[in-house]
Amino acid sequence: MGKKLLFVLRRPPHAGFRLRESLDMILTAAAFDQAVALLCLDDGVYPLKRGQHPETAGLPPVAQLFEALELYDVDEVWVERESLAERGLEPADLIIPVRLLDRAAVAGLTAAQDIVVAC
Repeated sequence: MGKKLLFVLRRPPHAGFRLRESLDMILTAAAFDQAVALLCLDDGVYPLKRGQHPETAGLPPVAQLFEALELYDVDEVWVERESLAERGLEPADLIIPVRLLDRAAVAGLTAAQDIVVAC
């Protein structure tokens, strides 16, 4: 296995094409046998919410890309527990299974990676 990469999503789903490009980067890195993980913080939890329709804003749908993460062996999809709660969301509201992480543990997760990419 290659380097450990952590991609951190912090933006809402309708913030331009950045989300789609970030997911493309994640899947590409995973295809090249890198150990890829995803961490969703702040408004970055919204792209995982069921019922998103980015096409109404002229953006490509991304739900299928999130669902493809498992096919690319991206098994570590972390969501900061506090970010989810602050937005009135629960894990059952999300389109894929996630691992919850307390805010206090975020620094430890990022420190354990070789590369951290803010998306």
